[in-house]
Amino acid sequence: MVRQDKMQEQQLPYRILLVDGECALCHGMTRFTVQRDRRGQFRIAALQSVIGRKLLADAGLSDRHRSSMVLLEQGQVYVKSSAALRVLRRLDGLWPLLYAFIIVPRPIRDLGYDLIARFRYKLFGKSDICMLSSSVGSDRLLHGGEQVGSVRDANETDDKRRFSD
Repeated sequence: MVRQDKMQEQQLPYRILLVDGECALCHGMTRFTVQRDRRGQFRIAALQSVIGRKLLADAGLSDRHRSSMVLLEQGQVYVKSSAALRVLRRLDGLWPLLYAFIIVPRPIRDLGYDLIARFRYKLFGKSDICMLSSSVGSDRLLHGGEQVGSVRDANETDDKRRFSD
């Protein structure tokens, strides 16, 4: 977990999940998350997108986190296995039970995460970043023009989206 002062200002009404927009495994994981997130708690962005890069920079993370899942939640930043487990914790069904693996020391969890991340393109393939939008749905995908700097900005963005549909 990384804690950044700038992220403390961003108390958003939802959680932001940043994933590799070119990874087929990440697209599948994103679909999995959205299908089991009936309460709409997560918004998704590709790490390579304009908004993804901005959020990474705001969180104080470098481009080296492109092979990581990043979760921005209540002013906190989680990466790799910690992000994955925190996502599972918020899903519907029995998935939150897997959060029990949080007791495994982070270096050990991240070792497994890094191994999968290292071979993800070979095992699952690579796809175009635009495939992410078809995996997620427009109501869950953060676009480059959205303002995500505060609760007020996020609510305004949600209101604009709701009334423009």
